[in-house]
Amino acid sequence: MTTHADTPISLQFKSDPKALALETRRAIRRAKLADRLIEVLLACAAAVSVLVTAGIVFVLLREAATFFSHVSIVEFLTSTDWTPLFANPKYGILPLITATAITSAIALAVAMPLGLVIAIYLSEFASARIRELLKPTLELLSAVPTVVFGYFALLLVTPLLQRFIPNVAGFNMLSAGLTMGLMIVPYISSLSEDAMHAVPMLLREGSYALGANRLTTAIRVVIPAALSGIGAACVLAVSRAIGETMIVAIAAGMQPRFILDPREGAATLTAFIVQVCLGDAPFGSIAYQSIFAAGLTLFLLNLGFNAIAHYLRQKYREAY
Repeated sequence: MTTHADTPISLQFKSDPKALALETRRAIRRAKLADRLIEVLLACAAAVSVLVTAGIVFVLLREAATFFSHVSIVEFLTSTDWTPLFANPKYGILPLITATAITSAIALAVAMPLGLVIAIYLSEFASARIRELLKPTLELLSAVPTVVFGYFALLLVTPLLQRFIPNVAGFNMLSAGLTMGLMIVPYISSLSEDAMHAVPMLLREGSYALGANRLTTAIRVVIPAALSGIGAACVLAVSRAIGETMIVAIAAGMQPRFILDPREGAATLTAFIVQVCLGDAPFGSIAYQSIFAAGLTLFLLNLGFNAIAHYLRQKYREAY
C-alpha cells in the first residue's frame, strides 16, 4: 500500500496549491537571504582592501612628512646626489628616479613589442589547442620568483652582454632591464590577448569580406578595437617594471649614481628601499625615514600611470 510519505513531493504540492505557494515563498526568502549574505561579504572584502590601502598611504604620508621636516623638498627634487647613509648626507632623489626610468624603459622596449606579437599570434593565428597550451605556459613565467630572475640576469645575461658590448660593468642596468622585460611579457601578452579575443567576430568577418587578409585584419581592425585593453595591459606592465625590486637589486647594483649609461650600475627606488631595510640605517633616523620618501615617490609614479591608464580606457573604450 502506498503511504503519504512515499508520494513524490511534486505530487503532494500538485494536490495542495497552498503548500506549494508556501514552499515557493520560503525558497524565495532563502535565496534573498543568501544574496544579501554574499553582498555583505563582498562589501566587507572591498572595505578591507580600501582600509589597507588607506592605512598604507597614511603611514607613507606621515613618515614622509617627518622626513621632509628635516630635508628641503627643493633639494629632494633637484639635487643629483643621493647619499643618506654617508657622514655628510645628501638627499637628491634624481639618481634613483633616473635608474628606475632607464631600467623600466629597457624592460618595456623588450616586453611591449614581444608581448603584442605573441598576443596577435594567440588571438588571430593560433588554433584553439595551441592557444590553450601556449598561453598557460607563458603565464608560468610570471610565477617564477623574481630573485631567480635576478640571478639569471647576473650570472647569464651580464656575461653574455659582456661578450658583445664593450665596457659592460658587472652590475649594470642593461641586463636588469632586459631580464625585467622577459619577466613582464606574460602581463602584456595575456591581457592583450584577452582584449583582442573579446573583439566581436563580426568585425573580422566584415574585414575579410572587404578582401583583407588575417594580418591586415589583426593590425587595422582588431588592435584598434581592443586598444583600451591593450593600453591597460601596457600600463600595468609599466607599473610592474617600476615596482620590481629583486632583479634590479641583484643585477643593477645598489650604487645611487646620476648616470644615463645603461652599461653602468645604479640603484633604483626599490633597490634603495631594500638596502636600508636590511639594516644599513638606524631605526628612526633621517636615513631610515628616507625610505618612506622614496616609497612615496614610487607610489606617486604608479598613481600617475594608473590615472593615465584610466583616462585612456575611458577615451578609447569601445562598447559592442
